[in-house]
Amino acid sequence: MQTSSPNSPPSALTPDHASPTPPPAPPAGRLQRVLAYRLLILLTLGIFALDQATKLWIISRLPLGSYGPFNSITVIPDFFYLVHVGNTGAAWSLLTGKSSLLAFVAVATLFAIYLWRQALGLRDRLAQVAFGLLCGGIIGNLVDRIQHQHVVDFLDFHFGSYVYPTFNVADSGICVGVLLYMWHSLIAQPRQLKGK
Repeated sequence: MQTSSPNSPPSALTPDHASPTPPPAPPAGRLQRVLAYRLLILLTLGIFALDQATKLWIISRLPLGSYGPFNSITVIPDFFYLVHVGNTGAAWSLLTGKSSLLAFVAVATLFAIYLWRQALGLRDRLAQVAFGLLCGGIIGNLVDRIQHQHVVDFLDFHFGSYVYPTFNVADSGICVGVLLYMWHSLIAQPRQLKGK
């Protein structure tokens, strides 16, 4: 019968000599959790700052109600003008006069985005871009409703006899953000999952 030498290493590790299981990773700190959404936060702040800066510039240059060829700033004749009008409704003047209701809806929307941030997949970079644009626009128009009781609109485009509804930077952020997230959810994300 063959016996092993006392100095020879054991052929297999016994349970007493098994390597210990590494401890679980500590939970991410508050700063790390915030930094996971840094692109969304930066875009939100950027859109909000640009929106408010352009509105302050318009307010300083044109009185409220400035519209038409003699009361506006012509950028491209017969196509693009800078005006200063107040909108108490939503996009395309829907819900006109319901500024307080729309302010409440804006706050509820921001709270819902925060609450369901994981379900919305907001750790994805493209989703962060979309919601950064969206949240920046929502906050920009929300500040207007609180400060002025209306949204400041100033971008006025004419396409022949058709006049596109006047809008602002915040409106642009909201529209582009929604379209980008729809494209991400319906086209880009399914393609990524299919390729795995």
